[in-house]
Amino acid sequence: MSLQLPLFAVLVRGPSMAPTLRDGDALLVRRGGRVRPGDVVVASFRARPGLLVVKRAVEAREQGWWIHGDNEFGTDDSRTYGVADVIGRVVFRYWPRPVWLS
Repeated sequence: MSLQLPLFAVLVRGPSMAPTLRDGDALLVRRGGRVRPGDVVVASFRARPGLLVVKRAVEAREQGWWIHGDNEFGTDDSRTYGVADVIGRVVFRYWPRPVWLS
């Protein structure tokens, strides 16, 4: 039996979500739950099932989500790989600490 906690951490790799998120940002993600267009999510493309990505949810399509990176010049997203299965929604960035916590 596999235990899946409701919250998990991910580390951003690459420039696809700049300027919103940067390479090295650490995020806390809530597994499952309701996703709305505009949410930043962790997902897996059906065409690349072993790859987890951090992208922005655009719209629900074909029993999955159409997702885009915020950096239109440095991203592979649904325009390349098609629909994705959303695993969870990003709750907040905990590293580097937000300026207001310093």
